[in-house]
Amino acid sequence: MAELQEVQITEEKPLLPGQTPEMAKTHSVETPYGSVTFTVYGTPKPKRPAIFTYHDVGLNYKSCFQPLFRFGDMQEIIQNFVRVHVDAPGMEEGAPVFPLGYQYPSLDQLADMIPCILQYLNFSTIIGVGVGAGAYILSRYALTHPDTVEGLVLINIDPNAKGWMDWAAHKLTGLTSSIPEMILGHLFSQEELSGNSELIQKYRNIITHAPNLENIELYWNSYNNRRDLNFERGGDVTLKCPVMLVVGDQAPHEDAVTSFLKMADSGGQPQLTQPGKLTEAIKYFLQGMGYMASSCMTRLSRSRTASLTSAASFDGNRSRSRTLSQSSESGTLPSGPPGHTMEVSC
Repeated sequence: MAELQEVQITEEKPLLPGQTPEMAKTHSVETPYGSVTFTVYGTPKPKRPAIFTYHDVGLNYKSCFQPLFRFGDMQEIIQNFVRVHVDAPGMEEGAPVFPLGYQYPSLDQLADMIPCILQYLNFSTIIGVGVGAGAYILSRYALTHPDTVEGLVLINIDPNAKGWMDWAAHKLTGLTSSIPEMILGHLFSQEELSGNSELIQKYRNIITHAPNLENIELYWNSYNNRRDLNFERGGDVTLKCPVMLVVGDQAPHEDAVTSFLKMADSGGQPQLTQPGKLTEAIKYFLQGMGYMASSCMTRLSRSRTASLTSAASFDGNRSRSRTLSQSSESGTLPSGPPGHTMEVSC
């Protein structure tokens, strides 16, 4: 496993009063399924996992996560954890277009690249934060490497493979819609697309004019060919770490996630439209895992803490309480009351 490049950069964002520029290093390593690029911010903290992100189709780590990690209240979190942002192969800025006939890795193979990253960085455990396809990849990794995952924040995950009806609808849509429009339909709700807000215009422009659009289409195809994760409550296939499921109140994947933290007024991409609410939820989640006990909660009502806290835990050796973590008995993630919806309004 050889390092291909290491570039030191400064994160592009307005600084808060008294804040210094956050330095980052971008690395590329070889894996059995090709090269993967990732960017590391901060330095490892003793006895603390790394926050490890994986982005959705049509995006890279910057376009997917910058609004969240640039948010003012998020600074308290990133000061306490080193974070690793992975770009799926060919999605990093300046990535060359793959040659004709290139076999893009499956989502399972993308998950199998993660151990190479952690081995290179000498990181033993992570807290994963994934959106869409990235949420699926992190879930697949957690199933095969449970001892290295302390927690998961999964946004807009669809753990199910496409059925015949889904495939037929996808094929018909492909006859009348371009790849960028299909991906936008995956990222945002029809209401958001019809409204054509500044956010939608921005991301439509990013995807439509992406110089690596051919690569994006390959990632999109891998996502549409995903296998069913086959979660079973109390069975052999189950996540053994705390999990927070998040979905926007207009997200196109709301039906796929039958139990979740529902973010009010957040549309299809909560990390882009409601970073404050999501930050606060993540703080509660980390506190439930035993981290950041002294963190102040400012956006969610303190009086609701009891109702937003679950004392249940997943099967396994970890016994930390689960905060703002819900799941289902029928298809998505195990443990907790089935079909429970929690909406946070701030």
